[in-house]
Amino acid sequence: MRKVMRTRGDWNQRYESGELPWDTGRQDRFLAELVTDGTIAPCSALELGCGTGTNSIWLAGKGFDVTAIDISDKAIAAATGKAEDADVKARFLTLDILKDAIPGAPFDFAFDRGCFHSFDEPSDRSRFAEVVAGSLADNGIWLSEIGSTDGPPREIGPPRRSARDVMIAVEPHFELRCLESSCFDNDQDFAPRMWLCLMQKR
Repeated sequence: MRKVMRTRGDWNQRYESGELPWDTGRQDRFLAELVTDGTIAPCSALELGCGTGTNSIWLAGKGFDVTAIDISDKAIAAATGKAEDADVKARFLTLDILKDAIPGAPFDFAFDRGCFHSFDEPSDRSRFAEVVAGSLADNGIWLSEIGSTDGPPREIGPPRRSARDVMIAVEPHFELRCLESSCFDNDQDFAPRMWLCLMQKR
């Protein structure tokens, strides 16, 4: 069975091991499409669960003012080094989003690729959505990629959340602009199903 990672130590061990199937080393294609077609224009942006910083670095290179957070200080160290190597400016911070204040708020845009679905408890997912809303400016946009319950049973891959799980957590704070069934962009032998969820702060 997949080990559920809950603590900073769990995530640090994963980054130390180098076993990072979610880290393709290239910008997420769904994020890139929304930026390229102008749906999301350069603005102040927050990435939640940024990992080694690939998407934050890409956004910064496109003119976004980026703050990126992750619970793992190992991930943040890797992201900071990658940004320096790319000669790109972005703020990378080690934070626990359910406990720590996020500097720089409010932001115009928030992005998470698999952060929302990492919380097993409905109360934690609701708290996560509340924190994202509180970090966004009026009418701010949140793009979230969430492992879904679509597809056959599996023992590996991202946690699986239903459309109902998503809506219960986000609906009090966000207007849903898109909830689309898709597959994660990855380099694995299979592409886990996901929800591509685009929301606007109420």
